[in-house]
Amino acid sequence: MDISIFMEYAWVLVVLIVLEGLLAADNALVLAIMVKHLPDDERKKALFYGLTGAFVFRLLSLFIISFLVNVWQVQAIGALYLFFISLNHIIRKVLMKKTEPAPEEALLPDQVKKKSGFWMTVLKVELADIAFAVDSILAAVALAVVLPDTPLPSIGGMDGGQFLVVFLGGFIGMIIMRFAANLFVGLLKRKPGLEIAAFVIVGWVGVKLAVYTLAHPSLAMIPESFAKSPAWKLTFYVVLIAIALAGWFLSKDKKETNTTSGEKLDVSQADSQA
Repeated sequence: MDISIFMEYAWVLVVLIVLEGLLAADNALVLAIMVKHLPDDERKKALFYGLTGAFVFRLLSLFIISFLVNVWQVQAIGALYLFFISLNHIIRKVLMKKTEPAPEEALLPDQVKKKSGFWMTVLKVELADIAFAVDSILAAVALAVVLPDTPLPSIGGMDGGQFLVVFLGGFIGMIIMRFAANLFVGLLKRKPGLEIAAFVIVGWVGVKLAVYTLAHPSLAMIPESFAKSPAWKLTFYVVLIAIALAGWFLSKDKKETNTTSGEKLDVSQADSQA
């Protein structure tokens, strides 16, 4: 494989790992709250079952979407969905922050008030994991589809290299969710602006997918060559890095609380202690 192609793939994989880590840390808090009413041993099992099911779902959905990735309607829906989750999160975090109730009541009122049983909690964790997986897969595919073709055989409807980088990004994201969530949780607590930056990046990735959609031969609203041009790729990554740097430098350092760390520990150690 040409060294320039290898470096481009390596760069996208690094971006995916960092983005997966930031999103996984935010998701870990949600999962910790969902299972906190269970006894300690059941809590670990519920997280283990839910995360294992999520990995299987990621693999199956990635294989399915590989057949649909070149359908412009699917690309358009994916771009709109990435815009939606980005704007929805930013609005909730920034504009509605003062009016929202406590996290337990705001995010999971049914789980907190009714205290679901073990298997119902497992089901809810599974559904939450699936929702998180959809976000991650769409963002990863949007980053990968414009990568150059490789000598690797195609998998589904994607180039083998593109499929592999999306799979590795998602797999490493699951590892982060299970074993390294505390590191990213601590980072988000110290630099809270990174969470907003992560979702701004998700929206920016939606722009990338929208450009790819508009350049689709069936639409041809913009030249197909533009979506894969070095100028557009450079612009995309310069803006992406600028967003990440803004999230870092515009965040005021905050100390991490023991309560939040404890909740994260349940998620990151669930697999090893189950």
